[in-house]
Amino acid sequence: MKLENVIRALAGTMILTSLALAHFVHPNWIWLTVFVGANLLQSAFTGFCPAETMLKKLGVGACCPATPSTKS
Repeated sequence: MKLENVIRALAGTMILTSLALAHFVHPNWIWLTVFVGANLLQSAFTGFCPAETMLKKLGVGACCPATPSTKS
């Protein structure tokens, strides 16, 4: 999976999880949704994404050695 797709999946999961927690546990969990949304907005303008940095360090989205190269 491409790194961009992983980031979108992570952001969507965090938003849905925080909304569920706000509904079932405590309303202050909505602040997690605000935080995720603010990070998405600032990354659209600045190009800096903290989740991307973290996922790259974990090796997510790196090219798999078993994948054949498309270069000739």
